[in-house]
Amino acid sequence: MFKPLSFLDLIKFKNEGRKITALTAYDCSTARYLDQEEIDIILVGDSLAMVALGYDTTHQVTMDEMLVFSKAVSRGVKRALVVGDMPFGSYQSDKKTAIENACRFIKEGGAKAVKIEGAGDYIYDLTKSLVENGVPVLSHIGFTPQYLYTLGGYNIQGKTYEQTQKMIEQAVALEDAGAFGVVLEMVPEECAQKITQEINIPTIGIGSGRFCSGQILVCDDVFGKYDSFKPKFARKYADMAGLIRACAHQYKEDVVNGKFPSEEEIFKMNEQEVQKLRDVSIKVY
Repeated sequence: MFKPLSFLDLIKFKNEGRKITALTAYDCSTARYLDQEEIDIILVGDSLAMVALGYDTTHQVTMDEMLVFSKAVSRGVKRALVVGDMPFGSYQSDKKTAIENACRFIKEGGAKAVKIEGAGDYIYDLTKSLVENGVPVLSHIGFTPQYLYTLGGYNIQGKTYEQTQKMIEQAVALEDAGAFGVVLEMVPEECAQKITQEINIPTIGIGSGRFCSGQILVCDDVFGKYDSFKPKFARKYADMAGLIRACAHQYKEDVVNGKFPSEEEIFKMNEQEVQKLRDVSIKVY
């Protein structure tokens, strides 16, 4: 029987030098499989906008859509910390709306924490308020997809000493505000290592090198299921896209050629009922 993890366990893992594992998931069965393999964090990521819903960017997914997937994932998890990814527009307008939406992830979505992108006075204040209102917060700095247009594209962040210093200040401020961890996306390894050393809470890297407290990837990249785009930092462990195509092709062939269903895959009436059918002429009007 798994003991459910809390954010305190993740902080303990960092202090013990134990690497934290995290993956995204968008459905119950995938979440259950990840949980059975003792993945520590399962993020209901807004990346589902592209990989599950077919949108062009993460900006288009709504709060209501995120909750549907959060509910599904949380039903499949017994051990991992389920984190709901606050979608674009769900927390930027004002603090009251942000708190209401974050609470919906906990109350309706079954999540145990939320993830919020960005830094700055408003985000620090919001993080503090969320924690005070019972919502654990996983922060996210570096490349932040929801800020894609203001960052000018998919650009690596923290490439200079000055930028690294700024990110350290952001991470410290987020820790002071009550965040239990910080996702570092697409920053140089040296920058991520320095940030990890300077704060007491875990760093979870995605494209940020080997020295973060843990790593996170999008499950569809790991499984080789989403083949429209593969980031440099994503390791592909299987070819599910190829497997799905192969299975669909073979299924079609079997149906067309009469090989499916087989004798073992059908239900039959008993012989007495079959004989009645043979003896009676059924008129169709």
